[in-house]
Amino acid sequence: MTENNNPNPFNDASPEEVETAMAANASDELERLKAELEELKAKSSELADQYLRAKAEAENVRRRSEEDVAKARKFGIEGFAESLLPVIDSLDAALAIQNATPEQLREGSDATLRQLTSALERNKVLAINPAAGEKFDPHYHQAISMVPAEQPANTVVNVLQKGYVIADRILRPALVTVAQG
Repeated sequence: MTENNNPNPFNDASPEEVETAMAANASDELERLKAELEELKAKSSELADQYLRAKAEAENVRRRSEEDVAKARKFGIEGFAESLLPVIDSLDAALAIQNATPEQLREGSDATLRQLTSALERNKVLAINPAAGEKFDPHYHQAISMVPAEQPANTVVNVLQKGYVIADRILRPALVTVAQG
């Protein structure tokens, strides 16, 4: 007696039945593969569309950023220029006075200087004007000379020219004389 460990569904089938069954299986497998192919094509198309949209959005963001940077460069000084207009107006008004007295000129100059200082401060341009006796700081001060003085060594004796800083960046150091040791 022979045991059949590998049962074959086609054992008792005729060759025509086997061929028909195999053709049906092949047809079913072909249909399944076609459906899977269509599904993958649809998914691929969807991903390609998403990629193109993301790429276009990234390009739009890049273009808008470049435009914003160009505008900032072009018009970044607009606020600063606006704050200087009253200073120009004051100078124009001063020059329009034909017979100004020295007192009027001094008063007008003082007022105009206050306007200019205020405009600079609003735009974060601050004066560096160390007091006599303040410790010399090479980051903010430039020593022009060292002089004998009745104060500690390496301290500011006199300010020859104010320095200026804009938002923690030195525009110009203060020119100072420094006490000798």
